Order: sequence, then C-alpha cells, then structure tokens
Amino acid sequence: MGTIGYAAMFEQFTPTDLLKYCQQAEADGWGAVMASDHFHPWVPSQGQAGFVWAWMGALGATTKLRFGTGVTPPGYRYHPAIIAQAAATLEAMFPGRFYLGLGAGEALNEHITGNYWPEAPVRVEMLGEAIEVIRKLFSGKLVKYSGTYFKLESARLYTLPPAPPPIYVATSGPVNAERTGKTCDGMITVGAADDKIKMLIERFEKGAREAGKDAATMPRILQLHVSWADSDAAATEQAVREWPNGGMNFPKGDIRNPEDFEAMTKLVRAENFVGRVFMSADLAAHCAHIQHFIDLGFTEIYIHNVGRNQEAFISAYGREVIPNLKWPVA
Repeated sequence: MGTIGYAAMFEQFTPTDLLKYCQQAEADGWGAVMASDHFHPWVPSQGQAGFVWAWMGALGATTKLRFGTGVTPPGYRYHPAIIAQAAATLEAMFPGRFYLGLGAGEALNEHITGNYWPEAPVRVEMLGEAIEVIRKLFSGKLVKYSGTYFKLESARLYTLPPAPPPIYVATSGPVNAERTGKTCDGMITVGAADDKIKMLIERFEKGAREAGKDAATMPRILQLHVSWADSDAAATEQAVREWPNGGMNFPKGDIRNPEDFEAMTKLVRAENFVGRVFMSADLAAHCAHIQHFIDLGFTEIYIHNVGRNQEAFISAYGREVIPNLKWPVA
C-alpha cells in the first residue's frame, strides 16, 4: 500500500496554520507530510518562510504522521554536520517517522550567506560529498573528514536513534538519479512528462542494483502541484495568482530574489501551467491524475494544492480522492 502525503508549503502559510492543516490531514486519512525548507518565498505575495526544522518537532509531537523535508540543501545555510545532528535528533524522538529529504539547492534560499553560488554540476558534487559526511556521522563514530567542499574536525553525534533515518534525494537528471540509487534510500522528483519520469526511475533503479540493493523495495517519491477550486476557471486563476513560479518552465536555480521572480510573473500565462500544475474543479479528474503516477511506479505522492483553500482541499481529498486510489498489491 502506498502513501498519499500532504505537502506543507512554508512559502505560503504560517507554521501555526501548517500545523493545523497537518493535524486535519491526519484526521482525514492522509498518510505523511513533506515540508518545504525555504528561507524566502518564491514571490513576496506568498508571504511566508518559517524555519521548518523548529516546526517539525511540533509536528512530531502533535501527530503520528511520517514526515520529512522536501528538500534541504546541505552546504549553504547548513553544514552537513548540523543537518545530520538535526535529523538524528528528530528520528531519536520519533523513531521510524522521520525521513531526510536532500537536494542540491537554489540560489533563492542559499545565496544569503554571501558565498559564491556554484554552477549546477558543482552543486551536485557538493550534495554527494555532504551525503557521505551525513552517513559517516549517522554511524555514531568519531569522524574526521577533509573533502573538496566540506571538512569535519573530530565530530561525533551523541544523540542517535535506534536506526538512522532514510535519506531521500531530489533528482531531475539521469546522473543524479543513478547516484541517488547507489548512495541513498529513495528518490524524490516532481511531476514531468512520462518519458522523463520513466528515465529517472530506470536510472535510479540501475544505480541501486549496481550497489547491490533491491531497487523494487526502495521508495520512489513524487511531489505534485495541483489547483483545486469551485470551478475550472477559478482553479486556473488561483494557480496563476498564488503559484506563478509553477508556470515558469525554465531553470530557476540561479535566481536570487523573490522580487526577481515577481518581475518574471508578468510573462506567465495560464497555458504555461499545463503539464506543471494540474488545474481542475473535478475531484474525479484529480483522482485519475494521481492514479496515473501510481501506475508509473511511485510509492509515495505528496500533493500541494496551490490555493489558500487548504482546509476544504484536505477534507475533499480525504473524502473523494484518497479512498479511490488503487495501489499495486505488494
């Protein structure tokens, strides 16, 4: 049986409201939470960017849901040793419920420390080295490390869970997908064309097999953006207004400021969201949309409704979407 999870978007909502939405999601049959890790919203009008690591302790204490980051980039705002310590602490407090979602990062959030923002291939290399550091610290042993990008001097985690939390990595290209299969416990990606998704899963599974893992048992995780409202027209208008970055079909990793994204919204039209944000008032259509990705092989799907109507959305999905999905028989 797979999992439909709630995507808690810190760019749009206060931490207090998100905690309430997650508690409602648990009551309405959702199975897990993926929480974004942002220092800035995409555009100023989204209005929020709380500190997700403080919030996850409250989530763990007030629900029984599985949860994790979607995603945290190591090496810019956080040294990988600090991520390892935070992740180990949450897993120690809530055994079996926390996962560590990692990614290569975006300048929007990571440029703030004033360091040089590297090119994409370097960011992927940094991510790989950071995962190595985190894995070593999860061992509980004293770690000294001198890599190309990171150093550790006599570091050891003293607060450890019974078993380390799983590490899932955001992947959008073949090289990182294969590396993720080799070095991590699962992959995260976003909705895309079927051919691209099949390629990413194939490369992920190839990497897993080469590392001696059973690829069939490893989580394949998807985040989907949807816009649900009272009418199709309202769903479209809501997507353009609330999540304009969803219609920007170009690389966004090097754009630094919400104000720059806001300037680009003038170029966004409703047709730019097709294939990127599923916009519909019909819950049966939402169900079919998600079922398609289940059939492609995803085991966990986290849904982000771009609108402000979160409570109605959570309830409607819990009532008319989640119970009607069909997962492969294990």
